Amino acid sequence: MTSTPTGPAATIEEVARRAGVSRSTVSRVLNGVATVDPRMRRAVDEAVRATGYVPNLAARSLVTRRTNSVALVISEPASGAAGAEFLQRIFSDPYFGRVTAGAQAVLRTTGVHLVVVPADRDDHDFVLTYLRQGHVDGVLFLSGGDESGLPRALHEMNVPLVLSHQPTTSLPVSWVDADQAIGGRLAAEHLAGLGRRHAVVLAGPPDVAAARDRVRGFQAAADERGIAVVVAHGDFSARSGTAGARTILAEHPGTDAVFAANDLVAEAASRVLQDAGRRVPQDIAVVGFDDSLAAADATPALTTVRQPVEDMAGEMARLLLDRIASPDQPPRGVMFTPTLVTRATT
Repeated sequence: MTSTPTGPAATIEEVARRAGVSRSTVSRVLNGVATVDPRMRRAVDEAVRATGYVPNLAARSLVTRRTNSVALVISEPASGAAGAEFLQRIFSDPYFGRVTAGAQAVLRTTGVHLVVVPADRDDHDFVLTYLRQGHVDGVLFLSGGDESGLPRALHEMNVPLVLSHQPTTSLPVSWVDADQAIGGRLAAEHLAGLGRRHAVVLAGPPDVAAARDRVRGFQAAADERGIAVVVAHGDFSARSGTAGARTILAEHPGTDAVFAANDLVAEAASRVLQDAGRRVPQDIAVVGFDDSLAAADATPALTTVRQPVEDMAGEMARLLLDRIASPDQPPRGVMFTPTLVTRATT
């Protein structure tokens, strides 16, 4: 077993002497140059372990022009929250944690660090300045808004970029998404199969493409199957679910089905409806979206449309690493297909 020295920090020259190679060879191994002889690479790796050498990342970045960091920029649409309210939503919504975990699972295997950068509607100039200064090698951009703001600015700055949604404009960047309209259709078909005929959609913000597509898919399938639909727009917060349920109780008492923007909205709505004496699912069936921890932990457990968030985030990370390594390759898009997870609310 090799022990780690506890004296002065080892130098690259010490590693070179122990490995029996030149300083430049050590540098090439540490910087990942593929043409180094495998025997020399093994010798350097063993010398690094034996000496406890820790590379100077700042010096390495001068050679490689890489920071070995990427940013996860979480952007709020124009209609969304700002400031402390925005930060609270980021750290309370399980969706963002799932994205972070999925991206990190891929990035950590390559030694690349993930930096989370919140970007509310009032903070775009600060974020652009930070990214323009070269603190990261690329950006995973998480937002459901349009591409006229931050994404387009980053593209024009030649920052490697991958979006979490299919672009609604001609912006030539890579992206990963789930077919949100199919998700909405799955929910409507399921509710129709249960005999439900009066649905309220507690939709997300209308300026978020994913929210619009979920409503579009639900509405199309509901029309085909004779379900009357009322759409009430809100956001993706539990507070929005509470408000939506109160609207249902006050204005749409004949409702027998709810399709919610996400699981937080669905769980909050279900709780309010039950507190008001409505039985879930006997009186009102409830379907969420995402299949987050909130869905499984709800009482009763939520039926929901699952999008494989961790897999999608991991694919975003892989596309970004490819883009950083080969900036001239054409952009790619990857579409995932959602599925329905049936639990106790239907």
